[in-house]
Amino acid sequence: MTIAQELAQFTSALTRENIPEDVREKAHACLLNGYGIAMAGLATPYEPVARQAALAMYGGPGEATLLGSGEMSSVTGAAMANGALFHGRGQEDTCGAAHLGAVMIPLLMALIESGRASITDLIPAMVAGYEVGGLFEELLAGDTTPKGFRATTLYGTGAAAAAVARLLRMDAERTCAALGNAVSFSGGLLQTFAEGTDEWRYQVGVTAQAGWTAAELAKAGSVSLREAYEGAKGLARAFAGRPLDTEDTIARIGRDWQTLRVAFKPFPVCAFNQTPVTAALSLREKLAGQSIENVVVRMNPYECGYAGMDSKGPFSTIGGTLMSIPFCIAQTLLRGAPSMAMMTRYDDAEINALVEKVHLVADAEVPVLCCRIELQLAGGAILSEVCNMTPADYAWSFGELQERLTLTAAQEGLPASCIAGLSTFCRDPEAAGIAFLNDVFARARPLIRR
Repeated sequence: MTIAQELAQFTSALTRENIPEDVREKAHACLLNGYGIAMAGLATPYEPVARQAALAMYGGPGEATLLGSGEMSSVTGAAMANGALFHGRGQEDTCGAAHLGAVMIPLLMALIESGRASITDLIPAMVAGYEVGGLFEELLAGDTTPKGFRATTLYGTGAAAAAVARLLRMDAERTCAALGNAVSFSGGLLQTFAEGTDEWRYQVGVTAQAGWTAAELAKAGSVSLREAYEGAKGLARAFAGRPLDTEDTIARIGRDWQTLRVAFKPFPVCAFNQTPVTAALSLREKLAGQSIENVVVRMNPYECGYAGMDSKGPFSTIGGTLMSIPFCIAQTLLRGAPSMAMMTRYDDAEINALVEKVHLVADAEVPVLCCRIELQLAGGAILSEVCNMTPADYAWSFGELQERLTLTAAQEGLPASCIAGLSTFCRDPEAAGIAFLNDVFARARPLIRR
């Protein structure tokens, strides 16, 4: 069988009962992170833009709630507007370089709220999406990202298609067709990060819509690719420029659970900047206010080559600052842990002066998600920090995540009760119900600091 056929058999058969407990629990944590970051992002300016566009484009019957306003829109409108809310802080979950939760969760919940599917299938559907999207991110992103393709959009379409197919209880044959359609609809570029523009926040909603389209076409009977991934003009050769090892890829399905690879971000900066910021916080304590002459940050070439990572500005958007290693390091050394407010201090003369002294060096000896930072002080002394991290260091339990999200929400003026309410829903979505979730957001909206 082809890779798509094997994946389709695997994902279409997922149930709460046959998903390993640790994988199931991780999916509940992903749900909490998605909604917690979305709630903390209510003050960001991106959801209103997406909402206005969604209402103009998809005005149809009110089927699903727009969490930023409480208005009702079509499923496609909710996927676009709520996706921008999930992605607005840049603090969504990450599976390698792909942010699959921000693609899938708003779409799945809109489909459930519209009455097209049951909430009992939410967790298996999420796992199906993480497994499909995460598999190809892991195998191919090392080749596709340097070419300028964004992993979230390239692999998120297949993740969304797999998730919707499982949500709608499509059989293996039709799920395979959905995956084939999704590969045909995949793409998305990284230039938005190079220029510090906002397209990336809206890419998740567009990707979700493409994934839903792929699944609905398959459900309707589309004749679709079977060698979508390993074919002569399939995903691997077209985007990565190399073939896939079909036998090895199939062997990973159901063995290497991609859902367990999903990590959460402590700071509202790029996933690749989380460890450097962590290291800079440690150096800040050692620095004790001493003057800095020079900063060298060594990271893996894969991360250094990501769009916007080496930018020194000038900055005018948070899309630029959250990607920039020089800005993130300078801001952290001088001001402490990044917040959304801090990341918009584009005219801070002290930070901008230090940005010029921060130099990013690609070093193949530094593993991905790790860094080495060396500070040269005015008096000649050297301070250094080696920070070696793996996705497991950012894969917090549900309880740990609730505590961290409570602190994040507090930065935006939200009380602990808001995150507690989300936790109630995310622990048992079926028991709590969508009306409960919508009420939690309705109570949070007037409290958010704008």
